[in-house]
Amino acid sequence: MPNGEEFNPRKLDTPLDKIMRTSAGRRSVTRTERKRGRYVQSRPAQGKTDDLAFDATVRAAAPFQKERAEIKERHRVAFAVKPADYMKKVRVRKAANLILFLVDASWSMAVAERMAATKGAILSLLTDAYQRRDRVGLIVFQKNLATQVLSPTNSVMLAEAALKDIPVGGKTPLSAGLMMAYEVLRKEKILHPEVMPLLIVLTDGAGNVSIGFSSPQEEAYHIADQIAKENIHSVVVNMEHAAFDQGLAQSLADHLKAPCYTITDLKAESLYVTVQQEIRQVNASSNIELKK
Repeated sequence: MPNGEEFNPRKLDTPLDKIMRTSAGRRSVTRTERKRGRYVQSRPAQGKTDDLAFDATVRAAAPFQKERAEIKERHRVAFAVKPADYMKKVRVRKAANLILFLVDASWSMAVAERMAATKGAILSLLTDAYQRRDRVGLIVFQKNLATQVLSPTNSVMLAEAALKDIPVGGKTPLSAGLMMAYEVLRKEKILHPEVMPLLIVLTDGAGNVSIGFSSPQEEAYHIADQIAKENIHSVVVNMEHAAFDQGLAQSLADHLKAPCYTITDLKAESLYVTVQQEIRQVNASSNIELKK
């Protein structure tokens, strides 16, 4: 199946988007526990002595100097500091986004449009992300298994080669797809602790193949609950026609704690815009955490 038409990503005119695009390089800012990154604030170190914020520690100890002099805790020093005064640096560093598409490639009336739109959106996102070190991956599920068609990459050439021939048809192993997505994202979090993951699931929400002994739907919802517990930001794109929609995509989104979008006339550009909006939501959530 040919790739969907690639297009030049349009700039979304929002204040946050302008902030994100003022310079090249990684676009998301996230807190890091490593001793690298920009020192932005301090927090109580709870007695730990690694990566102390000297200025904040001095400020924390200063109000107690008179009291400590009176009880002779400053007998041999001009300025007394206790472990309770220790303040640790809070650092931030630029982190890449990881956009992982999970696509139902089982047979349906919409499969051709679904795959074409997904391929076009992936190539457009890669073009946009090339200088920002964002990465995009693709998992498809059909017949009895899930396949990682495209490992997380920012290479447009690799993506084009991987997207040329994707098999479609057969049953719908939704739980297998969700499990593979869960494993890929967990591995990425281990290899790249500061990565900002976004899972995009394109499906009607109906699974009919299990990987264990539970019913297909129960199994899929259980795995979706696990993904939500990992605080992975997810989006469900409901590919079912409105006339036949049984609400299964919305139920899956509820278990993922994710929004559910309905795109009846799916095009690459509309999918691209949806993903960009969710990326900004992930980044905004990260900024709120940093301010706490």
